[in-house]
Amino acid sequence: MFRPFASVRARTTLGATVVVALALVAAGITVISVLRGDLMDRVSLESEVRARAVAGSQAALNGRFTEVSLPDDEDHLVQIVDSAGKVLAASEPLRGRAPLTTYDPAPAPAPTAKPSDRDDDDGDDGDDSEETPPRGQVSTGAEHKTVAVNTDTDSDSDSDEPGEKHDYRFASVHATTYDGRTYTVYAATPLEDEQETVTSVTRAMLIGLALLLLVIAAVTWLVTRRALRPVEAIRARMAEITTSHDLGRRVPEPASRDEVARLAATTNQTLAALETSVERQRSFVADASHELRNPIASLRAQLEVAQAHPELLEADGLLEEVTRLQTLAADLLLLARLDAGESAESAENPESSESAGRGTGTVDLARLVRAELVQRAATDRITPDVRITGERHGVSGNASQLTRVLANLLDNAQRHATSCVTVALRGEGDLVVLTVGDDGAGVPPAERERIFERFVRLDDARSRDEGGAGLGLAIVRDVVRRHGGRISVRRAPEGGALFEVRLPLADAGPGVA
Repeated sequence: MFRPFASVRARTTLGATVVVALALVAAGITVISVLRGDLMDRVSLESEVRARAVAGSQAALNGRFTEVSLPDDEDHLVQIVDSAGKVLAASEPLRGRAPLTTYDPAPAPAPTAKPSDRDDDDGDDGDDSEETPPRGQVSTGAEHKTVAVNTDTDSDSDSDEPGEKHDYRFASVHATTYDGRTYTVYAATPLEDEQETVTSVTRAMLIGLALLLLVIAAVTWLVTRRALRPVEAIRARMAEITTSHDLGRRVPEPASRDEVARLAATTNQTLAALETSVERQRSFVADASHELRNPIASLRAQLEVAQAHPELLEADGLLEEVTRLQTLAADLLLLARLDAGESAESAENPESSESAGRGTGTVDLARLVRAELVQRAATDRITPDVRITGERHGVSGNASQLTRVLANLLDNAQRHATSCVTVALRGEGDLVVLTVGDDGAGVPPAERERIFERFVRLDDARSRDEGGAGLGLAIVRDVVRRHGGRISVRRAPEGGALFEVRLPLADAGPGVA
């Protein structure tokens, strides 16, 4: 299904355009409102000035309204109306018409009060003076209103007769003649020029808005495309790597120090880790195949001899090869499951559905060491010298897997010791330290890291015939790391190798295995 805004570039362009459009529309509305208000204030002031000029003329103050000079064009409308609503005078376009508006009419004159009354009630005099201007004066205030007026001279009424109406801004001013009559002067100024100005500005702003949005959309589209170009290069290179299966290639890293550059660097790190993992897997498969080939070939040879000469069948040799093959297969399966992140118990007992979490908890290493030594006592070539000091030896982990660590270290020591094997367990701050040493040939300093790699044998003394496929120490290292510890090897006081395992201490409590 086609989705026009599915891409990041399209969504970014749309979002930027919409945000700018909303901002410009809000700004335009504000500008138009301010402009309309300023123009209306100017017209209102013009109408008020004209109304005051007419209301304050000597002819109007003397009550001779027919002698008042009024404009005769449609751009300046003036009406003089008394308090009863009678038109006293009007400019030429409004002559013979009823009052254009009845808003804010002039109040009726207050009755003349006696001097004594005025002296007794000053507050009422003050109120009357605010409603009705004193004789011969114009009020200080004015009222403004917009009214649609039909200026067609053939029409008697702007509301009943057809004709074109125009908007005018009226100002009403009250005044009082010298003889006490009140009247209202309505002066109007047309709003056509102001309305045309507002319309022209609005039209220009709309056209400018459309053009500006097109420019913003185009610029955003181009800038986004340029910004996403490194991302597209990364994607294209990743597609090539996926197609070619060549994990040695890397994606281009831009020179900038932005998010895209960090993405490219992280992608290359991921590719490097993936390449290392694949190479390690290939090497593991090749080494495993090589190790499995020898016992299988030996079994086949013995079975072929037994088939041709049944009297030469050696059951002990066959059992030894099968046991060796079974041990190798178990070690390979354990490493594979550890690499996959499975628990130690399920890795060692894949057929047991209950064992996955049974061995996990707080493990007392002192009890574990004693139990393992008792179990091995009948088969060990050399009885280990055991030294356990301290009271706290609990670590968080899996008892079965930690037992495997101790067993592999003891097997290694038994294989290479001359006459002495030592096992020590002690507390050291927040750590529990387990050491297994022997008085054999030891490990050269240059090889002390490599011996923990898989399928590594250092010399003829550590050959296949002497036992082991080079997986025991690799299993020890992986297990210790999974328990948050570390393992190292150095020269033992007895002259051989001393393997030291450091594990974080845990408080002993319920669930100790």
